[in-house]
Amino acid sequence: MTLESMKVAILASDRFELAELESPMKALKAAGAHVFVVAPHHGEIVGMNHNDVGHSVKVDRSLADTKADEFDALLLPGGVANPDELRTMPRAVAFVKHFADTQKPIGVICHGSWTLIEADSVKDRHMTSWPSLQTDLLNAGARWVDQEVVVDHNLVSSRKPDDLPAFNKAFITLLQHQPVRRAA
Repeated sequence: MTLESMKVAILASDRFELAELESPMKALKAAGAHVFVVAPHHGEIVGMNHNDVGHSVKVDRSLADTKADEFDALLLPGGVANPDELRTMPRAVAFVKHFADTQKPIGVICHGSWTLIEADSVKDRHMTSWPSLQTDLLNAGARWVDQEVVVDHNLVSSRKPDDLPAFNKAFITLLQHQPVRRAA
């Protein structure tokens, strides 16, 4: 089954982890999804290869010009600075909260969980993340485990770039079993 009619938003800011945006984006596009990079500003966002500055990625839509109900699913890549910045932006938090509140599919990798925590969207959810977020997730009410990928209803979480093959497969499988929901 392909994802031809599905629109997926990738919410990221500068200093996102390159592999955690590019690998899922490539897999989603290969499965037929329409993928849009949404960022706090127009232009490009700068990625990271762990602690080293990487290349830029084109922004398709600015957060100010985008409505969450335009999309069927959300991807939150990690990198330390990316979600740390997004969780301080009320518009970004509201964007993420829309997906959680409407039970639309969310894929989250590594430190991306910080934005979900800020959106008060992890309570009673079974999740994984980069190990240093374990306490943050537990304090926010999640049930944390150390696994390469965890699927809990509409939420797929993963720990790190090494886990991306399992994450991509699980997220695409989840999306293949979702109805396409659009705003009227």
